[in-house]
Amino acid sequence: MRRPLVAGNWKMHGTCASVAELVEGLRQLQLSDAVEVAVMPSFVHLAAVEAGLRGSRVEVGAQDCSVEAGQAARTGEVSASQLADMQCRWVLVGHSERRSLLGESDAVVAGKFAAALQGGLVPVLCVGETLQEREAGETLAVVGRQVERVLDEVGVENFARAVIAYEPVWAIGSGLSATAEQAQEVHAAIRAQLASKSQSVAGAMRILYGGSVKPSSAAELFGMPDIDGGLIGGASLNADDFGAICRAAGC
Repeated sequence: MRRPLVAGNWKMHGTCASVAELVEGLRQLQLSDAVEVAVMPSFVHLAAVEAGLRGSRVEVGAQDCSVEAGQAARTGEVSASQLADMQCRWVLVGHSERRSLLGESDAVVAGKFAAALQGGLVPVLCVGETLQEREAGETLAVVGRQVERVLDEVGVENFARAVIAYEPVWAIGSGLSATAEQAQEVHAAIRAQLASKSQSVAGAMRILYGGSVKPSSAAELFGMPDIDGGLIGGASLNADDFGAICRAAGC
C-alpha cells in the first residue's frame, strides 16, 4: 500500500510576515498519519520554515537544486548537500516553469535528479505536456520521454528513492485541471513504463498529480488507483485549503 504524499509548492511567493502566518496555520492542522505532508518554500524562507515546522507533521523541501551535488563555484546556485544540511528532505526537479522559462532540458533535469540523490534528498521529478502537445495527441510520448531520460541517467533502481509528479503544463496556475480520468491515464502509463524495467519499483512508486488541485477536486483525483497524492500550487498558500486537500488524500 503506497502512503499518499501531499506537497505544497509555494513558488516565488511569501514575505517574512506571510510565511510566518502560514507556518502557524500549518502547525494547527490536524493531519492524519496515513498521509505524508511536505511544503517547498523559496530558498530565502527555507531556514525559517524548517525551524517553524520542526516537531510538526509537515516536512520541508526545496523547489530546485544544482546539478552539482556538493559545494562548487556556481554563483547563485544551491546544492542538494546544502539543502540536506538545512534539514530539507525533498526537492523538486524539472518543474515545467523551469523547463519553459529557464530552458532546462531533459538532460539538465536528469542531472539534477542524480545530484539530489547523491546529496541525500528525495527528488520529486515533475513531468507534463503543454496544451499544444495534448491537442496533438502527444501527451504519453512527451511524458514518457521525460521519464525515460532520467531512467537512462540513474537506472530504475534509484527511482525507489524518488517520487514522480505529473503536472500538465496547461493546468498549472490556470484554474484548469485535468479530469480524474485524464490524470489516471497518464499516471497508469508512467507506472507501466517503470514496470517494464522493474515491477517492484513501479508498484511502490508514488505518482502525484499537480495542476490547479483544489479541495473540491482533490477527493476525486486521489480516488484514482494510480494517483498517490498531489503537488499543490496556489492552494498550498492557504493553510485551511491545504489541510482540506491533505484530508482528502487520507480518505
